[in-house]
Amino acid sequence: MRSARDEDRQVRPTDEDEVAAAGSELIGGPAGKRAVPGGGWWTPVRVIVLVAIGMFALGMVQKLPCYEYGWFFGATTQYTHACYSDIPHLYSGRGFDAGLVPYFDRIPQAVSGGMDYLEYPVLTGLFMQIAAWLTPGGGTIQHREQINWLVNAGMLMACTAVIAVCSARTHRRRPWDALLIALAPAFALTATVNWDLFAVALTAAAMLMWSRGRAVPAGVLIGLAAAAKLYPLLLLGPLFVLCLRAGRMKAFATATASAVAAWLVVNLPVMLTHDAAGFHIREGWAKFYTFSQERPIDFGSVWLLISQRTGNPLDDANTYVSLLMILGCLALVALGLYAPRRPRFAQLVFLVVALFVLTNKVYSPQYVLWLIPLAVLARPKWRDFLIWQACEVLYFLGIWSYLAYTGSGDKHQGLPTEGYQLAIVLHLLGTLYLCAVVVRDILMPERDVVRRDGSDDPSGGILDGAPDVVTLGSAHAPPYAERSAGTSVRWGTGSRPPA
Repeated sequence: MRSARDEDRQVRPTDEDEVAAAGSELIGGPAGKRAVPGGGWWTPVRVIVLVAIGMFALGMVQKLPCYEYGWFFGATTQYTHACYSDIPHLYSGRGFDAGLVPYFDRIPQAVSGGMDYLEYPVLTGLFMQIAAWLTPGGGTIQHREQINWLVNAGMLMACTAVIAVCSARTHRRRPWDALLIALAPAFALTATVNWDLFAVALTAAAMLMWSRGRAVPAGVLIGLAAAAKLYPLLLLGPLFVLCLRAGRMKAFATATASAVAAWLVVNLPVMLTHDAAGFHIREGWAKFYTFSQERPIDFGSVWLLISQRTGNPLDDANTYVSLLMILGCLALVALGLYAPRRPRFAQLVFLVVALFVLTNKVYSPQYVLWLIPLAVLARPKWRDFLIWQACEVLYFLGIWSYLAYTGSGDKHQGLPTEGYQLAIVLHLLGTLYLCAVVVRDILMPERDVVRRDGSDDPSGGILDGAPDVVTLGSAHAPPYAERSAGTSVRWGTGSRPPA
């Protein structure tokens, strides 16, 4: 439980961030020196949750043109209003409205348009199925799809609250950083495009558990998150590198074993089928993995940009993606072991997920949700975060305008191919910019916003303040890990160097 002393030492963004201080003028300016933090009902976590729910509600309002008619009438209406969502389309398009059981029942081609099984991991399929059970029958298909979207939106709003709470509590002294998540425009715009927030919430909870030194719950949550979306599995990579450097491999092994066990508990009942010849992998369960492997290059990816500019279909994109991921991961391992100070857990997690996003064959607009909480924990700097968010909002508008252009026939209402390519470039440059400043913080830890007050790794759990055991190059055991006679040597100067 947090003490009053901990509350008094909370870092206020308005005290250290010029953009946050300027923005606070809208609500009366920065808190004064005599302000009492954490007093009354309005704690930072509660304020952040309410702001996050409010922004989520605004995102729902932004979908109103589609809710009323765009999802159901007109070829490009949902694109011109930038309010597209997979949820209403897949409710009937994947057989939920007809009572088909995901992974077990084959979807008729007339219903799915060629997708014979649900193409999502098991826990996301369960999430979709629960929402379908909560959707009342009767009425027109349009009415049922509208209600199903509302049910899903309510469940995703609960996920948003979980993300806000977990992110605000991961860095004990910096709860207000999570306000960036709550206010992120790309979060509000993409929250109900798909079901990604479920996996993001599980990942945020895993990060919180690890920051509290609880390896087993953290591993279980990573396994569950990986059963909802593939990317959370990447968290184990940074854990390996950091635990290796700190000599805490037992904790890594515990978390990994817990993750594997949780994933198997969820997947095995759906994964295996039995007949006279023995056990086999169920075709419906494997659909997500085969679809991911077989799908061609698609919207938002650097590969689509290259293909459109060169005319090369890039049939070997899987090979290119794999090679870049391997090389990128090796570079992150080197960064983690060569850095003058051990990188913070959130920094390496953000970089590896960003690497996955940048090299993937497709970049759906909602994938930004994967990065937003990680970006805030890795680099809680308002200027950098807003620059990146501006690029992501422009991409969000660009892809729908491009689909409107390609779907409007000879009218060509929307953004032409060259304009959409510019939107892809903006997305890539914005993400690379944020990666660059995070790498700079790792190589020059005195510029790390989180470490300025003397902290080591608030999200690191048992890694926080641990001495180095395995390093490469000029890396050495950091002075903040040294302890003697009740006196701790703190990392950081307490000053505000330029960022």
